[in-house]
Amino acid sequence: MHTHHALHTPSAPRAATHQPTVLAAEDISRIIEMAWEDRTPFESIALQFGLNEAAVITLMRRQLKPGSFRLWRQRVTGRATKHAALRSPAVSRAYCPTQYKHR
Repeated sequence: MHTHHALHTPSAPRAATHQPTVLAAEDISRIIEMAWEDRTPFESIALQFGLNEAAVITLMRRQLKPGSFRLWRQRVTGRATKHAALRSPAVSRAYCPTQYKHR
């Protein structure tokens, strides 16, 4: 049985899935960046790229060195800001105000 894997197009978000997906290198890079960001919930990654939390974990496991993956898992496990349902209503941004300041 062969499964067809669609290419990701940023203008057409898909339903979140745990299924393998073909992603462009720049999309993988952005997903990794978003996964490391404390204030970016997994739901944002799912909305933009169609990958649920389990798929993000799988991607991170494949893309990071084992030690980096362990550090990331320790960092995000139990972190309320990584889950939209657990976030405080006071956290209304996906990033820190100083994160994207031009230098």
